[in-house]
Amino acid sequence: MPPTKPTITLLSPIEDVPSVGPRRGEAFRRLGIPSVAHLLFHLPHRHEREEAEAPIKELVAGAVVTARGEVTATDMIPRGRKPRFRAVLADHTGRLDLIWFHGGYLRDKIHPGMRLLVQGKAKRHPSAGHNDNALQLINPKWEPLPDTDDPPAIAETRLRPVYPASEELTPVMIESAISAVLEPALTLIEDHLPPHFRKERELPELADAYRMMHHPSSADEVVQARRRLAYDELLMLQLGVHMRRAHLRQTMHAPALHWTEEIEERILSRIPFTLTRGQRRVIDDLIADLTKPTPANRLIQGDVGSGKTVVALYAMLLAVASGKQAALLAPTELLAEQHALSISALLEGSKVSVELLTGSLPPAERSAALGRIERGEANLIIGTHAVLTESTRFADLAVAVIDEQHRFGVRQRATLREKSGDDASMPHTIVMTATPIPRTLSLTIFGDLDVSTIPDLPPGRQPITTRVLPERDASVAYEALRERIERGEQGYVVVPAVDAEELKNVRTTMERLEKGALKGKRLAAVHGRLKRETRDAIMARFRAGKIDALIATTVIEVGVDVPNSTIMIVEHAERFGLAQLHQLRGRVGRGGTESECFLIGEPTTPDSNARLTALASTTDGFALAEKDFEIRGPGEIFGSRQSGLPPFRVADLTRDLDLLGMARRDAAAWIDRSATLGAPTEELLKRRLLKAYGVELGLGDVA
Repeated sequence: MPPTKPTITLLSPIEDVPSVGPRRGEAFRRLGIPSVAHLLFHLPHRHEREEAEAPIKELVAGAVVTARGEVTATDMIPRGRKPRFRAVLADHTGRLDLIWFHGGYLRDKIHPGMRLLVQGKAKRHPSAGHNDNALQLINPKWEPLPDTDDPPAIAETRLRPVYPASEELTPVMIESAISAVLEPALTLIEDHLPPHFRKERELPELADAYRMMHHPSSADEVVQARRRLAYDELLMLQLGVHMRRAHLRQTMHAPALHWTEEIEERILSRIPFTLTRGQRRVIDDLIADLTKPTPANRLIQGDVGSGKTVVALYAMLLAVASGKQAALLAPTELLAEQHALSISALLEGSKVSVELLTGSLPPAERSAALGRIERGEANLIIGTHAVLTESTRFADLAVAVIDEQHRFGVRQRATLREKSGDDASMPHTIVMTATPIPRTLSLTIFGDLDVSTIPDLPPGRQPITTRVLPERDASVAYEALRERIERGEQGYVVVPAVDAEELKNVRTTMERLEKGALKGKRLAAVHGRLKRETRDAIMARFRAGKIDALIATTVIEVGVDVPNSTIMIVEHAERFGLAQLHQLRGRVGRGGTESECFLIGEPTTPDSNARLTALASTTDGFALAEKDFEIRGPGEIFGSRQSGLPPFRVADLTRDLDLLGMARRDAAAWIDRSATLGAPTEELLKRRLLKAYGVELGLGDVA
């Protein structure tokens, strides 16, 4: 008896699909397609119009066409080591050139006099020996036809799906595999949205959406299918975000801090300047948050130098005034050290104890610091990710401030909850960023956060003039730096690497400047590989004016505040992101002198050119954030590496704003009705939500 064919299910291994088999199955697995379900979810990235079979004269350039005729000539076109095989196909209306790259193997298979059926994308190309632009198919599919006078069977025009492929698997191979299982697989797809819900939003059934993506009968079906699948992705994320938000507000608690006018006066007496209106508004938001037993979860966004740290310090001191602890987490050791230095200076002479905790502390110092934190002897703890390790135990943590929010994933924020020692309690969480979050993204990844914005800069901040220079004009920037040094000012030279040979790096740039443009000036280098003591000593000398220029990597991107620094030069500027360049530029312009930033680079792509052009045109970080979003899209700005969230397969935040708004409203209403999706009819939706975002959004203890 012949072996029975395996019954196809969504969990069937890819090798069970007709026409795949073990050998090709390995290629599918390498493409991330191990099963029938993964094959079904492997969506086309575009659709091409495949015209019905027609006489050659009626074929349209730019379309995928089908034609038949007789081969009238063949030859090899010499192209170095990559010869091409050419066949001329003719019917009673005209001729068609067929070209196959590396087609030598076809010499014995296609010959004059044969009748062929061919299919491929048509284009016009000058043909040797002909004055007209001959129609041409490159690497067309072909099959021999019997020598008969029967009229051709005219195939219908269709939209052909074109799939993301690999060197081993062509889009046609993938289409063939999908076609083999599409019909039985679609019957196995359950829809997680109820019929009345879909009808109100004019959404097709889930199985129909997949059928229309893989086998559309019209362009309108592709639009309908894409809308449904994009909406699903956005709805799942929004449900997760709103579920977290509801859990935080309904089941978790935090210490309600004490506030009085006397406490406010004591805190403000430590701040040596008048708060801006923006800072005052944000502090009022924080007071309202922190005096409630509901955990605060607030994002403070403000441009470079807008004074976010002072606002965060107010919240931290409010915790200390209530007999609690507060922690400030920074993304780098240098920034943690800068925060500890500036905050300690503001609190000099007070009873507040400031503890710096970083990964590079010697074991004995680290052990002693951990002891003081656990006993409650340390009031303000400032550190890096090290603060989130298991070995750090707080006596009574009430406020956690996370600086540069986009560098901390959602999971790290959730880890803070474990530091309270009570499953139902957590510290108030305040996150800060000098990389303003585009409006669209604020509705998605950061949708569980309340947002406060500091729109203004402190009085006295000077404008920064930004110029983009090609490498050949770099001397202009270094002459400007030398002139400023001779006026008693200081500057930075930023390079992308410590010692990479193919780039301007710290070592070679230092040597070049010492012998050339800055000969005789006091130079020093700072980068992430230096020991903390060495780095501290260099930064202290720079702040004291004993170093004229720092040659640095992006280790100085955030937190470095030296008012006498008035000029920055960035080498290989095209290699940096827009937000990163804006952060770097924010290291100057902090005193009473107008400042300059020179971006030296040779942009080789439209995106890198757009970044440098945008930076030269404005110093408004909010405008630049929107521009960055427009240039790179959300996946690059807050991709899975930074946010912990997988990229969307279908949804596109730059064009699906209406869908995003609808998904957000629907998710909010759904979670209001059912905070944990606990109804039997919601079981499938909940299971798919947890699979998509359970780990990334920390929903395991919520749902």
